[in-house]
Amino acid sequence: MHIRKGSSIPSSEITPEHLYVSRRDFMRTTAVVVAGAAAAGTASACGMEDGALAQTPLPNITKSGFSTSEKQNTFEDIISYNNFYEFGTDKSDPQRYAGRMTTSPWKVKVDGLVNKGADYNVEDIVRTAALEERVYRLRCVEGWSMVIPWVGIPLASFLKRVEPQGQAKFVEFTTLNRPSEMPGVHTRALDWPYTEGLRLDEAMHPLTILAVGLYGKTLMNQNGAPIRLVVPWKYGFKSIKSIVRMRLTETQPATAWNKATPQEYGFYSNVNPNVSHPRWTQANERRIGELFRRETLMFNGYGDQVASLYAGMDLKKFY
Repeated sequence: MHIRKGSSIPSSEITPEHLYVSRRDFMRTTAVVVAGAAAAGTASACGMEDGALAQTPLPNITKSGFSTSEKQNTFEDIISYNNFYEFGTDKSDPQRYAGRMTTSPWKVKVDGLVNKGADYNVEDIVRTAALEERVYRLRCVEGWSMVIPWVGIPLASFLKRVEPQGQAKFVEFTTLNRPSEMPGVHTRALDWPYTEGLRLDEAMHPLTILAVGLYGKTLMNQNGAPIRLVVPWKYGFKSIKSIVRMRLTETQPATAWNKATPQEYGFYSNVNPNVSHPRWTQANERRIGELFRRETLMFNGYGDQVASLYAGMDLKKFY
């Protein structure tokens, strides 16, 4: 598949291959990911609710040419204003309660239509590619947005390792479901565990990443530690947090919000200012930290890179 690079990404910003880190650097980096997850587990055991001490700096991060040059939101914005319904429906609930979540040890089960299905340690997943900082816009369906400096690897690098079979057309993702540490799952807000999905070509797109950090350090629990999905041209709820399973399928998987209210949340959930949510417009957004609203960009501003994925599709029908 031919992927067009946006005009805002000059060739001078694309990381040269020779700058990618060595195998030894990979080992050092993945050791830090493990250490960060272990620290999060210690913080949880000690009753540190916000998990602030669990962050560990990540070494050997390259700057990605896919990044936006827009002003980034502050670290405090990013860790204190979240949707993570497993910890509650209020934007402050994830920061208040996510420190209870134990993130070490952590395995991701990979199964379905793959040749190399297994339970993978998070450090084994990270080892499949060099860590990059990707500064991406995040647009949430409720009408707010942020600019976040994620640290992660292309999802494609890991999927290639597990070898999808020819019949595989979709990837289903599942979030941790642990009622003893997640007070929100005792409610009926959603059908737990939280699930999401992508078409395989969307999952393999260069913009789609598995994030293990932000602002150069390991993820906070409320942001989806220790590993989460980031799909920047889709509404934020598609970027599933704290992943415990990836399953490759031939048929389109059911997803949490689509099951709950299918008239409001479609499978694709591409950022589209021309398709209103039934209860509010999607034509504009409020960037956290700014006073005035701004116009929402088609595909969240990533149209040059991803519009070809949907050529010929009715984006009002496949919303």
